[in-house]
Amino acid sequence: MTSRSKNKTLATWLAFVGGQLGVHRLYLYGWTDLLAWIHPALAAVGWWGVQRVRLYGQDDQLAWALIPLLGFTLAATALTAIYYGLMAPEKWNLQHNPLAAPDATAGKTNWLTMAAVVLALLFGTIAMMSSIVFSFQRYFEYQVEEGRKISQEK
Repeated sequence: MTSRSKNKTLATWLAFVGGQLGVHRLYLYGWTDLLAWIHPALAAVGWWGVQRVRLYGQDDQLAWALIPLLGFTLAATALTAIYYGLMAPEKWNLQHNPLAAPDATAGKTNWLTMAAVVLALLFGTIAMMSSIVFSFQRYFEYQVEEGRKISQEK
């Protein structure tokens, strides 16, 4: 861990804005953090699902599994931003600034931090609910189609 001070507000905004790219993890843990590299991979798979829907239409079953990955990674990084923003300054400094004084300003919560938390709550909720709705809608439409096929066989 480096001796550079890690700012809680910046980490919160990075998680909210660049969370899918793992920017917040790169900021906090450096280039060797494995989870920082998993974030963009999952997001890319989700975007691939969106591209499949655009190319093959809404009946593409592989897209059903891929698109929710995009929404869930958006929601997860929004939750991470909320977690960072609401973390107590003492805990933040203990975790990310162990060499800093207990009253270090890097872990303080200000209005800019709370703005990121509020926006992350809004967009994270939208992403999560959209992913759940999309998944259930496609699943039930598939079940109805399969039921029609079974009923027409007799």
